[in-house]
Amino acid sequence: MKLAFQLAYKNLMGAGLRTWLNVGVLSFSFIIIIFYNGLIDGWNEQAKRDSIAWEYGHGQFLHSEYDPFDPFTVLDGHGVLKEEQSKNLTPILIRQASIYPDGRMLSVALKGIDVNQSTLELPIQAMKESTAAIPAMVGENMANAAKLKEGDEVLLRWRDKGGTFDAANITIVKVFDTGVPTVDNGQIWIPIQKLWDMTGLQNHATLFVANDQFQATNISGWKFQSQEELLSDLTEIIAMKKVSGSIMYLLLLAIALLAIFDTQVLSVFRRQKEIGTYIALGMTRSQVVGLFTVEGSMYSLLAMLVGSILGIPLFAYLAKTGIAFPAASQDMGIALADRIYPVFGVQLVLTTILLVVIAATIVSFLPARKISKMNPVLALKGKLQ
Repeated sequence: MKLAFQLAYKNLMGAGLRTWLNVGVLSFSFIIIIFYNGLIDGWNEQAKRDSIAWEYGHGQFLHSEYDPFDPFTVLDGHGVLKEEQSKNLTPILIRQASIYPDGRMLSVALKGIDVNQSTLELPIQAMKESTAAIPAMVGENMANAAKLKEGDEVLLRWRDKGGTFDAANITIVKVFDTGVPTVDNGQIWIPIQKLWDMTGLQNHATLFVANDQFQATNISGWKFQSQEELLSDLTEIIAMKKVSGSIMYLLLLAIALLAIFDTQVLSVFRRQKEIGTYIALGMTRSQVVGLFTVEGSMYSLLAMLVGSILGIPLFAYLAKTGIAFPAASQDMGIALADRIYPVFGVQLVLTTILLVVIAATIVSFLPARKISKMNPVLALKGKLQ
């Protein structure tokens, strides 16, 4: 085996530019595969972490009549939990409302949250410390859509529990930045105590967010959704992105492997005298086949070396600084931060190395099989069988 590697290395270096072209294409495919999967894994981890921290907590209790995808259920989808049942749960009450910035009307989801909660990372401290009659906070996307900034007052109209319209000015005390658009777009947050007073729905909540101390139980009139269920849509999107991305890098890999295959076919055709000499010197056909297979697989080993020289500094830089995404990407409706930090795990790198090495070995073996059928006498004469 040592002799096979030595001969394979000598032959590859002797091929010159042809070898380095094959290695270059294969190493490029190697880098692209790791980069794309690392980016998707980084997005996946970051989106899940942000969604849990900003919105989902460790699960949610939703009122049985409330459907997050049906805005008409907000009117009646709320209820009260007993004090012993609401332990380790943060109540959120959602009501439909409208605001009138600069004479325009915008429909919003008015959300009340306990200013003393610590389950979600919403910056509620500003509302807690404010002396405004109705302090409110909005996300950056909402602030841009309504052209609001901290310190602005805007007219808010809502309905109380009897369906009667009421209105008052609210003060924007905080504009927060988040990568989770479902707590930003079209939403205004106020203290739940204020919302209870405004609507007359004392102690009512549309949903409850669980903290890490909560033990899931069945509560009549409420449905519990675990983290896995809440994150299922995001998981499906990530899986779909991986499948669609695999088409791209498999095409790149196929181009590189085709170049190796063509090179091996040409080698077998042009080096028949060399093959005949090996057999005449006592090497078995299987040993010669192995020699050419090792020679082809060494393209992948050289590609790993070149890819590591180029890829390691690049991946280290991207993992540290992240990749910035344009502001327009925040409007997709899924958790996507303005900067994503790729995750290049050991499993990803090892899996990619195995994929490239095994694929290169297979395409090297296929043309080398012809050697086992060669007549050594004709091969020494350089004639086709």
